Amino acid sequence: LQLQASGGGLVQAGGSLRLSCAASGFTFDDYHIGWFRQAPGKERNWISSISDVGDITIYTEFLKGRFTISRDSAKNTVYLQMNSLKPEDAAIYYCAATKAPWRWSKIASRFEYWGQGTQVTVSS
Repeated sequence: LQLQASGGGLVQAGGSLRLSCAASGFTFDDYHIGWFRQAPGKERNWISSISDVGDITIYTEFLKGRFTISRDSAKNTVYLQMNSLKPEDAAIYYCAATKAPWRWSKIASRFEYWGQGTQVTVSS
């Protein structure tokens, strides 16, 4: 069972990136997928989740409107489109999968599988 996060990189403030989270080895549509991020010296924070069938999306309040989560079941992939990036968005971004009830989909400890992370750097 594997999650592979990719798409990070260096971008100027105001720019955009699209992160991908490719899943393999499990039934993708059985899992809710979440994105978390961790900046240096800080704890890992939840930023967005999408339900197993893609009909529900939620975001941390301070990112709403700039980030969009989506999933493509045919490709077993979840995306995080990040627009209007700010220097404070710089972090390692992780995707994770859970079969826990949706009400737990913001809680890192409820996610069973994690990707390795992809680095996002935003220059001012």
